[in-house]
Amino acid sequence: MATSTEARKPPLQLVAKLRRVLGGQAGWSGFVLQIVFVAALVWIGYEIVENARSNLAAQKIASGFGFLSNTAGFAVSQALIPYSESDTYLQVFFVGLVNTLVVSLIGIFFATIIGFIVGLGRMSPNWLLARIAGGYVELIRNLPLLFQILFWYLAVLATLPQPRQSISLLDSFFLSNRGFGLPKPIGTEAFTAFAVAVIVAIIAALVLRVYARQQLFAKGRVIAVWPATLGLLVGLPLLTALVLGTPVTFEYPVLRGFNFSGGLRVLPEFVALTLALSTYTAAFIAEIVRAGVQSVHKGQSEAGASLGLSRGATLRLIVVPQAMRVILPPLTNQYLNLTKNSSLAVAIGYPDLVSVFAGTTMSQTGQAIEIIAITMAVYLVISLVTSAIMSAYGWRISRSMGA
Repeated sequence: MATSTEARKPPLQLVAKLRRVLGGQAGWSGFVLQIVFVAALVWIGYEIVENARSNLAAQKIASGFGFLSNTAGFAVSQALIPYSESDTYLQVFFVGLVNTLVVSLIGIFFATIIGFIVGLGRMSPNWLLARIAGGYVELIRNLPLLFQILFWYLAVLATLPQPRQSISLLDSFFLSNRGFGLPKPIGTEAFTAFAVAVIVAIIAALVLRVYARQQLFAKGRVIAVWPATLGLLVGLPLLTALVLGTPVTFEYPVLRGFNFSGGLRVLPEFVALTLALSTYTAAFIAEIVRAGVQSVHKGQSEAGASLGLSRGATLRLIVVPQAMRVILPPLTNQYLNLTKNSSLAVAIGYPDLVSVFAGTTMSQTGQAIEIIAITMAVYLVISLVTSAIMSAYGWRISRSMGA
């Protein structure tokens, strides 16, 4: 049987060829193709901008960011910074941004605590505790986050009593379906001196801690700094209050008509969103913690036990510090996800950045491109700052462990 000696052509491999061209590995022909590629991108961007500009002109909507100085004219249910209807859209942006940051930070705080507790609970030798922790993880992370937000808002908080029948504690704290009312602290003339005393006490306590660590590593001498630290943190502010007077007074919520007035009021929307974000993200953090702890060699736990350390002390002093290098990267992703998921607040009317700025402000002004661009930039900056902080923390851990 005759066999063909003609060489067969290699396959085209378009993806590999495009990768060589874009990577500058195809000589002058690749260089020319890269210029063509950049020119095509510029042309597409130009067409997009021109199309948007012509559409805005057709709708008689002025482009630019001048609308930020116009009066907003609408109320916001929760503003943690001074705001009224006569303020500008720029102030609305800051109100929404602060609300987003607050709910994200509180959610990250509680999600971290719950996640670590559940993650360590899954590895507990206690059969019941491990099964409860495992059930929590499997249930929570397999339910949509939006469903959980609506569950806390409609099925839990909406069933609380009316303000007239609110649950009262010491006639100062009131829980009803309108939210949680609590006393509002108001600073007096002595507040500045009191705050300075607290800051000085914290700095002095940190200096003492650093000195004690230096003595421990340099001379092996253990210095108990907690009595002095406790005295500084409690004694110095207390002494300032005794000399200069009470630093704060409180304004209590009072029932007037069908609702409370005065004091501080935590909206049920805020509580529902915080609970949902915390518990949902904690389920993922728990699995990250479990994987990180299991990545540490079993011999480390056995070494701790041989030193007479309890299981808790072994985890706290030996295992978890080593596991943090594995935990931190995926933990950062969960923090970023929680911040971005806070935009689901619009489903229950919590006035976050997306709700009051990318929602109400955009519908009133029609400045869709500018508002969407600002909102995208804000979330990008938040993500980059979060990543930078977590990277710095990871670098500090690696440095302290000599890695």
